[in-house]
Amino acid sequence: MSTKVSLNIEAGPDSLDRINDAIESISVQEEWPNDLLFTTTLVLEELALNVVNHAYGGRQGEFQVIITSEDETLTIEIVDSGPEFNVLTDSPMPDVNAIIEDRPVGGLGVYLVKSMMDELHYKREEDRNHIIAIKRRNE
Repeated sequence: MSTKVSLNIEAGPDSLDRINDAIESISVQEEWPNDLLFTTTLVLEELALNVVNHAYGGRQGEFQVIITSEDETLTIEIVDSGPEFNVLTDSPMPDVNAIIEDRPVGGLGVYLVKSMMDELHYKREEDRNHIIAIKRRNE
């Protein structure tokens, strides 16, 4: 089975509602296991919030979320027209070994995405950032 959903999302406080509704719909339709639903929801939340908070920084903007669910893989792509920013190389690596009191607030989102997905890619194309996250489905 293969399902592809493409959403154009206005960057703002309600962005996640539409994304979560789409994830829920796909997961029910394809009978995803709970761990895949949890991972997908968390990854999309982190990536979408990065776009809303950093790519547009409170300004108006739109981004695209493309979810492709196939038998063996789940691919998430987020495309925005914010300033060029490669989350894989330009995001500071958090010190996960530091005690909590010494850690700055934030900075764990990209680290979590990297640890939860099997592949993570970035490209800049036509003045747009593309972050592609792939999860292999070992069912």
